[in-house]
Amino acid sequence: MSSDGNPPANVDQYYPTAGRVILHVDMNAFYCSVHEAEEPDLYRGKATAVAGSSELRKGVIVTCSYTARNRGISTGMVVHQAMKKCPDLIVIRPDFHLYRQYSRNFMQIAYSYTPQLEATSIDECYLDITGSRQFGNPMEIAESIQRRIKDELGLPCSIGIAPNKLLAKMASDLKKPNGISILRMRDVPRILWHRPCNEMFGIGKKTAEKLKKLGIETIGQLAKSDEKMLTELFGVNGTWLKNSANGINHSVVHAEREANKSIGHTTTLPADVSEMNEIHRVFLNISDQVARRLRKHEMLSQGLQITIRTPDMKTITRSRLMEVPTEDATVIYREACQLFAKHWGSGKPVRMLGITLQNLIPREESAVQMDLFEYEQKPKKDNLIRIMDQLRDKFGENAVVTAGMLGDDPSVLLRNHKVRGTSLQKDNLQCLD
Repeated sequence: MSSDGNPPANVDQYYPTAGRVILHVDMNAFYCSVHEAEEPDLYRGKATAVAGSSELRKGVIVTCSYTARNRGISTGMVVHQAMKKCPDLIVIRPDFHLYRQYSRNFMQIAYSYTPQLEATSIDECYLDITGSRQFGNPMEIAESIQRRIKDELGLPCSIGIAPNKLLAKMASDLKKPNGISILRMRDVPRILWHRPCNEMFGIGKKTAEKLKKLGIETIGQLAKSDEKMLTELFGVNGTWLKNSANGINHSVVHAEREANKSIGHTTTLPADVSEMNEIHRVFLNISDQVARRLRKHEMLSQGLQITIRTPDMKTITRSRLMEVPTEDATVIYREACQLFAKHWGSGKPVRMLGITLQNLIPREESAVQMDLFEYEQKPKKDNLIRIMDQLRDKFGENAVVTAGMLGDDPSVLLRNHKVRGTSLQKDNLQCLD
């Protein structure tokens, strides 16, 4: 930017007369980088990893530093396997409250360049900077964002610059850590087409395997494939596959901060659980916390889904609509237990349980129908819930609990905001203004 506060005279040449300029900001090894920024003397340049159950040596690594990656450690590796590969690996317990703070801070920096920001997770976002030329050309804006995040927060990030979200995402992956890459439509054949299909954002392992059976192994081969054949095999996704391989993507940056469409949480258990009293305790703790978050958003839930993961990692979901919208943990708990009993039963082991509240509506827009008894009792119950919420807001989540919530499984940790995870990854991004 020039000394008079105006953009350089030639900055317009870097912006299209038609089309968009999109940035994808991707924080590098985010959780580990946050710990390094907080305690550089302990973690800078060290092989570190964040895992949920490091003391049990059965935890799974959520992320690891680039130093650890260079030593053969990877996301998804079990802690004790990682320790064999890298004996000096420093395993850190997660602090999700801290991660959310840093997430808010880096998003705030990005938001200062454009209100057109779409947060896709706790550690990445898209920016539409088409109207941000007062800050310079796209490379200057990317460099400024990257530099400020490093200087102000001590965190590295990679940024992709492209005419659409797909290519911006692909570009941010080209140079890690701490790189900036430009990926134009004309660059797609040279930079992407020689890569395997599973490196295209949005193409998973199963789709890549199906494509391979068709003799389509590279993005370039996919780009030149017959669209009719692809749609016959993949439906409407066939057109998306061909377009993506050619760098074509029409998704817009969704800047509006919409009300949450669902609120949920899952918890992985340290061992297989089959006893109903233990399963009920897990559901009770999860119900308590999802109801608390629902009330903080001043929403009611009309639907509920439970998630069950088996010891062989098969995931099952079952859902139902509720007769009356609710914010009551007792109702949520009862519905979850009934769903579990109906669709899973007792005696069969599970390794993970979750509850997701769906079909959310603002409390003030709800027209709740109650019978006479409910009409008399509900105001009293609502008042009691509010008082309990106030006590917990002031003195902590453990200030008011029922005996049924107490135990030693990970579900009791959901009341600890530092370790409970990020199932509501975007809750902390609702107030960037």
